[in-house]
Amino acid sequence: MKNTTYSIIAEDKIERLLDIVRSPADSLQVCDVLSKAKELNGLDANDIAILSTINTPDLLSELFDAAKDIKEVIYGRRMVVFAPLYISNLCQNECLYCAFRATNKEVKRRALTQEEIARETQILEKQGHKRVLLVAGEAYPQRGFQYVLDAVDTIYATKTGNGEIRRVNVNVAPLTLDKFKQLKAANIGTYQLFQETYHRPTYSNVHVSGKKADYNWRITAIDRAMEAGIDDVGIGILFGLCDWRFEILAMMQHIRHLEKQFGVGPHTISVPRLEPATGSDMSAHPPQPVNDTDFRKIVAILRLAVPYTGIIMSTRETPKMRQETFALGVSQISAGSRTNPGGYAEGEDIENEAQFSLGDHRSLDEVIYDVAKMGYIPSFCTGCYRLGRTGQDFMDLAKPGLIKEHCDPNALSTFLEYLMDYGSRKTKAVGEDLIGRVLDEMKPVPRERSLVMLEKVRNGRRDVFC
Repeated sequence: MKNTTYSIIAEDKIERLLDIVRSPADSLQVCDVLSKAKELNGLDANDIAILSTINTPDLLSELFDAAKDIKEVIYGRRMVVFAPLYISNLCQNECLYCAFRATNKEVKRRALTQEEIARETQILEKQGHKRVLLVAGEAYPQRGFQYVLDAVDTIYATKTGNGEIRRVNVNVAPLTLDKFKQLKAANIGTYQLFQETYHRPTYSNVHVSGKKADYNWRITAIDRAMEAGIDDVGIGILFGLCDWRFEILAMMQHIRHLEKQFGVGPHTISVPRLEPATGSDMSAHPPQPVNDTDFRKIVAILRLAVPYTGIIMSTRETPKMRQETFALGVSQISAGSRTNPGGYAEGEDIENEAQFSLGDHRSLDEVIYDVAKMGYIPSFCTGCYRLGRTGQDFMDLAKPGLIKEHCDPNALSTFLEYLMDYGSRKTKAVGEDLIGRVLDEMKPVPRERSLVMLEKVRNGRRDVFC
């Protein structure tokens, strides 16, 4: 791998730009940037800095409307749904904001056995989930990294009636190139890793010890993953540690670096805010908290800046905030989440085992009902990953708008699967009505494709995708 350690993030350039763009932008500047954004080619650092200064209701409204328009053009009504599956809270790092940090005596440590992982998987399958994000603390039991590979195999091998997990995404500690190749061979979907903060002084202050304290090792991890053949990667920032304006500009530098090195950037971006965690004063009192208005701005700006990249909203946020950000750019959500190992079997987050506090405690069915009621199609689709439409191949279809001819029918077929196998009576009623309305509005080719696929599902077929 090329030595990219010191060339990925140029903090001095970001600081100079933020010094220049201090005053709120006028309406003419904002309109120029929004017009550029609507061309769907993304934004540069100066554009993003200008949008970050917006502070009046009328310009905020224009920003949000532009994000809504772009979201609808690219993603339509689809809302991808998944669940995190925490297999361990063991950790060797000392991250001041996290309940899993090594010296935190208030957390009960636990690594699930493969039998317990299978049990968690069965529960998620009985709820209707088809995608999971495997999450582990940054230390493993006796078998080391093999523990993670075994867990992936266990999840894929576990079937419950019509239920199965069709895609396992993975959020684990940065790996060597060889271990990333092993992860690729395990048939994972996306490899997800958050830098947490791109600001080096802040990073050093909050990551006191352990491997995670090495900024360079962490920021180059995505390079190693992509060199290993994992072309579907997800990145993120833990908002609240540093100035959010600096963070999104730095993240854009990271994205541009990946595009230059590998021809494609991340498939997803996550936007968690710092939430209270057992044994962490910092999480209860973020160094640089992000208020709700700025949080909405972050989502909207990212949608304009990287229009074809998915934006993930977790259950850290309240139902109200999650729903408000759907129209601003969010395209994937977790639902019915537990953030402690064994949380699905135990029925709730155990405070002294969980990573952070949740803001949305609704069940999967309750989330699906609300999403459908808002007119969005809950999607459990994993077709692209089985057909090799990932990385550059996905972007080649997404940018001219061709991916919707696959994604929309796949979303409808997997939504109907959920309704028939797991949906409550009220969710089925709302869902069937939504499917009918969406079909009426579809263009002829995807509509005909959808009708054929939906008929197969109604006749008992499952996992129908194109």
